[in-house]
Amino acid sequence: MANLVVSIIQSHLYWESVDQNLQAFETKINDILEATDVVVLPEMFTTGFTMNPANYAEKHDGKGLQWMKKMARQKNCALVGSISVKENNQFFNRLYWVFPNQTVEFYDKRHLFSMGNEPKHYNGGDKKLIIEYKGWKICPLVCYDLRFPVWSRNTKQQPYDVLIYVANWPAVRSYPWKQLLIARAIENQCFVLGVNRVGEDGNAVFHSGDSMALNARGEIMSKIKPNEEVTETVVLLKNELTDFRNSFPVLNDGDDFTMA
Repeated sequence: MANLVVSIIQSHLYWESVDQNLQAFETKINDILEATDVVVLPEMFTTGFTMNPANYAEKHDGKGLQWMKKMARQKNCALVGSISVKENNQFFNRLYWVFPNQTVEFYDKRHLFSMGNEPKHYNGGDKKLIIEYKGWKICPLVCYDLRFPVWSRNTKQQPYDVLIYVANWPAVRSYPWKQLLIARAIENQCFVLGVNRVGEDGNAVFHSGDSMALNARGEIMSKIKPNEEVTETVVLLKNELTDFRNSFPVLNDGDDFTMA
């Protein structure tokens, strides 16, 4: 089965400036010279982690999503990242997965960051999304979801091969970010991609990035340095994942459970 080529973009975000962010990411994506299957952008990549959705949230098929469709078509790859979205007079931190053929699937962030007042401004989602793409099953999640392993559990009912977290995760908590990504890879026997922003946001919160790609053993595959704007392309090897799961099938012994 084919391997999956993924490009991670660790970037500064212009605070609440959609046009500047889209222009910057368009340049970064066009600078990816190798063929890639998926490009992963940070959480709220059009605005930064804004708690002002009344002014900056877009409609479901707004400027940010239209731009993602354009870039997916031009680059012939899937794009994934989250955007502040308004729908039915409610606001969502919505992750979009855009296929090269313009088909769109989305996931609304379930776990809202109460210490940052996110639940006061956004509504949480209640449905996990499993993407099927090029023979892979991929579970994309958003930032604070990382702290809740039950939600991201690789189950027999909703199995996946790759777990993706797009984030605006502050540098002050970079150690938990790195350790939790490793834990998610090991406990779920899957590849994990954690894609975080760098730089200071409009609330003077600093982000160090620490984006990474990990294999199912929890080993770091990428070479991304913190505090730098960088794009790295990694290859996820399907046979490596299958062989490891077959030789050490811990998922077969997992607990059966359902979530209310």
